[in-house]
Amino acid sequence: MSTHPAAGFAATALIGECFVDDGGNAAHTNVVIGRKGGPVETAWATALATPSAGHVPFMTVVRPSVPVKPLTLFVNKAAAAGELHERATWGAAQAGLAQGVLDAVTEGLIPAEDIDDLLIVAAVWVNPAVDDLDVSFRNQRAGAYGAVRAAVTGTPTLADIEAAAKEGPANPFYAPSPEVLAI
Repeated sequence: MSTHPAAGFAATALIGECFVDDGGNAAHTNVVIGRKGGPVETAWATALATPSAGHVPFMTVVRPSVPVKPLTLFVNKAAAAGELHERATWGAAQAGLAQGVLDAVTEGLIPAEDIDDLLIVAAVWVNPAVDDLDVSFRNQRAGAYGAVRAAVTGTPTLADIEAAAKEGPANPFYAPSPEVLAI
């Protein structure tokens, strides 16, 4: 865990990523966790104050008027594209992000005593081809929790990265053939 005794948990920015599932209901979440008064607060406030066409950051809530803590900014990576995608982004994915952060607090990944002093910026990808809000919620919940876990534990490690590199780079959108890798 990345901590500094003088400042406590998340004395420096913690960064994590998680990709869950594939296809239209996949979730890809990046998080930055940091303390109020530091660079993460500046990024959080700047992102909230500077929306752009199709990308309007908003505070993640468990229910209306009940923001999750640590306060979490939802930044959509894909502009809303139709009613179902909008419901998935602002509904299912937001709810999944809130629950995933709350799961991380409940399980002790994020110390409960620090939740009022921390902020999270979450960049969340919801595929415009989403077709099941419940699966989207479950995947985003797992993606949020996985990204927080990666940030807090400092994973992947160099050994993890080297092991993955032996198989070749790949993601849900592209995997080079062995012939391309050999060039």
